[in-house]
Amino acid sequence: MSALLEVEGLTKRFGGLVAVKDISLSINAGEILGLIGPNGSGKSTVMKCIMGIEKPNAGAVKLGGIDVAGWPTHRIARQGVGIVFQHARPLHRQTVLEHIILALLPDSLLMLAADRHVRARAEAIAARVGLDRVMHRLPRTLPFADLRRLELAKAIARNPKVVLVDEPFAGLTKAEVDDFSALIGSFRAEGHAVLLVDHNVKGVAALVDRVLAMYLGEHVAEGTAEEVMRNETVRRVYLGGKIEAAARPEREGKGRTPLLSVEGASVLYGKAQALEDISIHVGEGEFVSVVGLNGAGKTTLFNAISGLVAASGTIRWRGETLGGKSPAQIARAGIVQCPESRELFGDMSVRENLDLGGQHGTRAESAQQIAWLFELFPILQERQGQAARTLSGGEQQMLAIARALMMRPKLLILDEPTLGLAPVILELLSKALEKLRQTTDITVLLGEQNVTFALPHADRVYVLEHARIVWEGDPARFAEEAGTGYL
Repeated sequence: MSALLEVEGLTKRFGGLVAVKDISLSINAGEILGLIGPNGSGKSTVMKCIMGIEKPNAGAVKLGGIDVAGWPTHRIARQGVGIVFQHARPLHRQTVLEHIILALLPDSLLMLAADRHVRARAEAIAARVGLDRVMHRLPRTLPFADLRRLELAKAIARNPKVVLVDEPFAGLTKAEVDDFSALIGSFRAEGHAVLLVDHNVKGVAALVDRVLAMYLGEHVAEGTAEEVMRNETVRRVYLGGKIEAAARPEREGKGRTPLLSVEGASVLYGKAQALEDISIHVGEGEFVSVVGLNGAGKTTLFNAISGLVAASGTIRWRGETLGGKSPAQIARAGIVQCPESRELFGDMSVRENLDLGGQHGTRAESAQQIAWLFELFPILQERQGQAARTLSGGEQQMLAIARALMMRPKLLILDEPTLGLAPVILELLSKALEKLRQTTDITVLLGEQNVTFALPHADRVYVLEHARIVWEGDPARFAEEAGTGYL
């Protein structure tokens, strides 16, 4: 059987960055291929090169044997490719039905009245994707899932041979995911070739025929979902290496009122569900790890705790609700977050960044805290007169953590501290966290994709997936039960 879509040796560079390197794939009629990989792997760039949104530097993109690499997007669409974008950008003054009619119209303005049955076809497509009850409404009045259905309707309006679907399940509830899976599965039955882009194998496993895994622009594995989940390279990419858990002593605070409790927290970004009914607790002196792939909701959870985003539900600190408190009040109460983006003042020196973190204490307290931090991160003492922007990524991460510790937190929230760091720096950070754990009474809430970094320090682990907590337990149980499921 000849493939409807063949990609051969696809390469795309952005300046000196090779975003996609020598990627090849093929999809037959009636087949769904899952393209997976962590953020920054190059998945979306592959999809954009196929669609003509980006022009590849090398390689071929063949549709029915015709090489369309480098063609403009509208010509590739005419050749039989439809794309379902992750983020909807609808026209504001057109109804749902009018959006679908526009997608159905011929390319030539001279042929606008050529097909008298366009409206009936548009209504049929609306019904197929579950928009028949809202087809006369404007997009701004629709819930998030219906905006995703509208993108799907526009993509299939011209009956494309190949359908590209980008992160279809992000922000959806479980019931909505099931609906979308059924819709995408129906494309297979109709003979379309489908490329389904997602973060992880688990999200697409039940839907796809084959999986191709990417990392840093390169092919790392291909096969059935089960084969790819077992692949050692894929496991290393997602988990960070071999899962190890250290035995932890029982904490004295067990059974008391938790230091932090989150009950039924939900967060919406516009109409997208970023967190759904999340409940976690952190006991005094505990080290709790929240693990999940990029986009799972870790940062949103931490921002909700820190008062940076509005959340429904209840968040309590030492038994008292944090509702109505500002981020500054929450930080002064003892909850200090070290953000994923670090947020350092690049033109200020290492010492000046630290002094800013310690401005609420006395001069003597700040001096004592800095002396302790220089023991924890000796490299910062050597670099204390250096501008923060001139530090390496690992040194900047150490400075971000040290600045958070200057506020003398009761609860330190660390958001993806290992992101983009070399293994030797990970080892230094790991040792610093262990020293923090052994020599202080600071409670730590860590959010990580890298499981092998998150587990050795943890007393308990939560797994966050598609905005929901799907697993809770101790690290040893995670290694036994949740390791494969995490993918």
